[in-house]
Amino acid sequence: MTEADQNMNSVSVSVEVEPLETVFLETMKPTDAMTTLELKRKAKIEEDNKKQEELEESIPRPTGYHILIALPNVEETFGDSGLVKASSTIREEHILSTVGLVLDMGDLAYSDEDRFPSGAWCEVGNYVMFRANSGTRFKLGNQEYRIMNDDSIQAVVPNPRAITRA
Repeated sequence: MTEADQNMNSVSVSVEVEPLETVFLETMKPTDAMTTLELKRKAKIEEDNKKQEELEESIPRPTGYHILIALPNVEETFGDSGLVKASSTIREEHILSTVGLVLDMGDLAYSDEDRFPSGAWCEVGNYVMFRANSGTRFKLGNQEYRIMNDDSIQAVVPNPRAITRA
């Protein structure tokens, strides 16, 4: 090897290296944007949770012999076909619902031993069947409810998804 070749091999290159933190911060600028998005998303989730809590606190408590029932949410499409239901069809299905979830009962529900000698016909957490159009209908947020008399319950339903209106 010639002296020139040796000089070329031994040439040192001086490179200024930035501190690792600076390099990391400069390369992670998109993460700053993601962090901002994540913070916005977190704030939106907290806001939605707060609204949901306010809605839940707004649900009326049944008094006397009344029962509070939540109606199932109606599917917006016709089964697997993917066809979208008209808003009037969705409204009709809500109005004509015959199955719901018992959320709460008034303090006198099923307390009349003459009318209910065998005890309560249902309890909180049961899915029950009742006549279409029975009870007082109301809506909070996207959820529809009914308050109805204790003697309006016609059956306890073990599998509410299996029940459809005839």
